[in-house]
Amino acid sequence: MPANSHFAGVHLPAPDASTALHGASTVCLPSGPWQTVLDCLADRFPAIPRNVWADRMRRGRVLDADGRALAVDHAYQAGLRVRYFREVAEETPIPFEASVIYQDDQLIVADKPHFLPVVPSGPYVEETLVARLIKQFDNPHLVPLHRIDRLTAGLVMFSVRPESRNAYLSLFRERRIYKGYEAIAPALAPLSFPLTHRSRLVTGDPFILTAEAEGAPNSETHIDVLERRREEWRYALKPVTGRKHQLRVHMSALGAPIKGDPFYPTLAPQGAPDDYAQPLRLLARTLRFVDPVTGEDRLFESRRTLDW
Repeated sequence: MPANSHFAGVHLPAPDASTALHGASTVCLPSGPWQTVLDCLADRFPAIPRNVWADRMRRGRVLDADGRALAVDHAYQAGLRVRYFREVAEETPIPFEASVIYQDDQLIVADKPHFLPVVPSGPYVEETLVARLIKQFDNPHLVPLHRIDRLTAGLVMFSVRPESRNAYLSLFRERRIYKGYEAIAPALAPLSFPLTHRSRLVTGDPFILTAEAEGAPNSETHIDVLERRREEWRYALKPVTGRKHQLRVHMSALGAPIKGDPFYPTLAPQGAPDDYAQPLRLLARTLRFVDPVTGEDRLFESRRTLDW
């Protein structure tokens, strides 16, 4: 694998097996007459020229399921899971910076602004929190241990060392970490707080949305009120589960869609530039846990605030 690779022309360390699967798209190769993986990819994705696929493979941007780079002449195999990193020729710069509020040999905790994605998605590759931090710390092993939506601001925790990564991931898998959010949304005067909202969340229509459906609940959020104003309140939200758009969907379902939300309850026209003056009023405020490596009690709090 080459010593350096890049997102959209900006050089970053090449991914290795410990980092490669984060931020990558996945395709399972179908049955067909191809001789090489390159033949299959070029045929199945004709919008991407063959020479572009070949260039990506030479730079270690096309991987197998274990994060190993696939060579240009790698033999085709039906059912092979291929991970590849999207590249965007030109990206619109996001004019907001994250701050690092904590770092040691195991962890980096970043305080993300609104509008900045955590990992590559859609039209964003280079303009992402992980890409910026990899460059800032010159560390190709940085991997986000969890994610928050692009439109949400607040805390994101990164693993620094592959050796301890699984210990920290277990905090999220086993729900041994407290994640506290704040949101500004319409008042819900008829309801009594604190309350718990449970529902079944499924992929919506279009697929970028999440919807509530009939059936056994698979999501749970605890909700309380921190501050009351006439028409809008500031809420404390604690997600017990971590479904896509869970907090946004649950607040909308209660009749209090989060202020500035372009998805819920009504999907705004897609493709328009971000309105930086109207961010989603949702903040990942707190992370609290017992460090699985050191045994210390950890408490991190965002330094950002939500504007009414």
